[in-house]
Amino acid sequence: MKYTFAALAACAVLATPALAQDLPQPVKARQGQFNILALNLGILGGMARGTVEYDADAAQAAADSLVAVTMVDQRAMWPEGTDMESIDGTRALPAAFENVEDVVAKWEALGEAAVAMQAAVGDGQQAIGQNMGAIAGACKDCHDDYRASE
Repeated sequence: MKYTFAALAACAVLATPALAQDLPQPVKARQGQFNILALNLGILGGMARGTVEYDADAAQAAADSLVAVTMVDQRAMWPEGTDMESIDGTRALPAAFENVEDVVAKWEALGEAAVAMQAAVGDGQQAIGQNMGAIAGACKDCHDDYRASE
């Protein structure tokens, strides 16, 4: 369970926005969607761990937000020249830009895990915890290939 939450925390931080105002719009958009994911995964993770009281409405809103973010088409988010070797303020590896369709496929897998979470959150704290692993796995799958470690 600790590994799952550590992986989710890692999912929340794809890039460190050093000077966000100086970053190209696609990078700002990528980082923005990861911030939204982080916020909502934090809510759900807290409920799953029991550090935040389970609230069915708040859990549903967080899961709905995950689904909404994962519906954003990623193709415009990954233009060449926005990797960590080209600009400061991102940890996106050049491999992501060589394999955009794989990035898109991994994002879609995250979306599928988010939809499963969305369907389960109304069943209580335990159901949230049972679905966190799939989300963490989807995040890790992409990060292993396309994000530099800190």
